[in-house]
Amino acid sequence: MATTVSRTPEQKQAALTTARILLEIKAINFRPEEPYILTSGWASPVYVDCRKVISFPRARTKICELMTKAIMREVGYESAEAVAGGETAGIPYAAWISDRMGLPMLYIRKKPKGFGRNAQIEGDFKDGDRVVLVEDLASDGASKVNFVNALREAGAKVDHSFVVFFYGVFPGAMKSLEEIGVDLGYLCNWWDVLEVVEEEGQFDKRAVEAVRSFLHDPVGWSSLHGGRSA
Repeated sequence: MATTVSRTPEQKQAALTTARILLEIKAINFRPEEPYILTSGWASPVYVDCRKVISFPRARTKICELMTKAIMREVGYESAEAVAGGETAGIPYAAWISDRMGLPMLYIRKKPKGFGRNAQIEGDFKDGDRVVLVEDLASDGASKVNFVNALREAGAKVDHSFVVFFYGVFPGAMKSLEEIGVDLGYLCNWWDVLEVVEEEGQFDKRAVEAVRSFLHDPVGWSSLHGGRSA
């Protein structure tokens, strides 16, 4: 689901609900005066910490409910044999969602441990098993590509990845996954957060305008604020 693709009323409601939850637990940060430099190298006036969700039981229950519905809607009810999460942020989401779906859980190490058939994969699965990769968020998609490649090299079939939050602004994020044949699904993005913030009057108006400027030209904004320019 790219930001330009229309969404169903159910998908839109899930997006706004997720955005409200993340704002309520203060997992969303607006800081245009002191930009964040993301792992991917982009400068951003906004940051989301989906790891905070693990400490809020009702919030995580709702988010995982919405994620499970999205996976079943877009992948199917009987079209996966396992759910995998990447080290480290994806592991709790894989645990919660695999439990809800009644499926085995796997997790992928960032680097191979150096021995064993599935040197980078923890858990049990068979060659050809269909695996859904779940993660907390995606900015440029690079880490997802690495996790997908590790699963495939170990014998799994991976066509779908789902995240709670997709930045939805940086170039190439969808492309990097599309090039390896993986569809990226997500619950919400920065446009959804901005919509809720403006509806509810949260954050200083100047901060909101800075974020809007960033969303309309993320590459230019990043370049002007010490981040990547291409």
